[in-house]
Amino acid sequence: MKISASIYSDKSRSLKEVIDDLVNHQVDMLHVDCNDDLTVFDDIKRIKSWCDLPIDLHIITDTPSKYYPYLEENPVDYVTFQYENLKEELNIPKTIKGKKGLAIITPTPIDVFSNYQDFDFILIMATIPGQSGGIFDKINFDKIRKFRNKFPAKSIHVDGGVNGEVSFILRNMGVTSSVSGSYLFKGPSIGHQLMNLIKRKIESKYRVEDFMTPIEECPVVEIENLTFKQVIQSIEQGNLGFTLVVGKNNHFEGLISNADVRKALIKHVDDFNKIEALETINQSPVTIADEATVIELLKTVKKTPFIVSYLPVLDAQKRAVGVVNFANLIKAEL
Repeated sequence: MKISASIYSDKSRSLKEVIDDLVNHQVDMLHVDCNDDLTVFDDIKRIKSWCDLPIDLHIITDTPSKYYPYLEENPVDYVTFQYENLKEELNIPKTIKGKKGLAIITPTPIDVFSNYQDFDFILIMATIPGQSGGIFDKINFDKIRKFRNKFPAKSIHVDGGVNGEVSFILRNMGVTSSVSGSYLFKGPSIGHQLMNLIKRKIESKYRVEDFMTPIEECPVVEIENLTFKQVIQSIEQGNLGFTLVVGKNNHFEGLISNADVRKALIKHVDDFNKIEALETINQSPVTIADEATVIELLKTVKKTPFIVSYLPVLDAQKRAVGVVNFANLIKAEL
């Protein structure tokens, strides 16, 4: 996941000093907020003369058309318009270079992106736009997951309340880029905070249940009258490499992975008809509690002697309530 540094969050230094510091610490992008102020392009010109880092421009305006000539003259790598402020149609000319995005605030449903499917990404504002130092609203974890499912080919950017813990969760959910402002500049140093955002020690405020994939969206088979054909179909349709096995009231009975199926095939290679679905169940896989913190999740993964690709999530009654899938995190770290 790329880190886009919000350049106006540091009020104590000149813009040149801020940019030089960010360049020296190899930040991925420079996030430029524009609250309906065309003079922002004066800063963009200066920034381009100082460095070649990608510019990530977020424009809040009710008349986007007045920005088009400026964007043609001063192309940026990413340009995003705030959806809720628009009072005219957002028809960005093809002559404007760079990737296009639509920004939405927390109460706005992700469905509005359906009218902008020629855009490259969505920017989810997890706090109030323009307010520095806000707290990430966990309802946005659900929005990110829903957007990923509905628009799998589009990128997801997030702005607001991104600290070390939120950064880990967002990377795990496959977010492409996160904007960091006050968190990045209020720490001991930009380098220290960048390391926290990328891979280092984090605090723990959110629970696994806040960002897991809920059971309704997971591949599941019922143990009663289970057949091997059902197992294969569930794994194939779920496209996650496994299926959960549940009993009455979603009581967790185990899981069946591609590896479990492979072992069964090898065991009965001379006669596949002898495969019994029940023999493929891993009845004691590594699991995580829905109320576990991110720190507890990381400790569980760290102490497991093999690579963990997914974790079934159980509630206090040992019912399956979801899954934490690490596929996006593994891709992000490559």
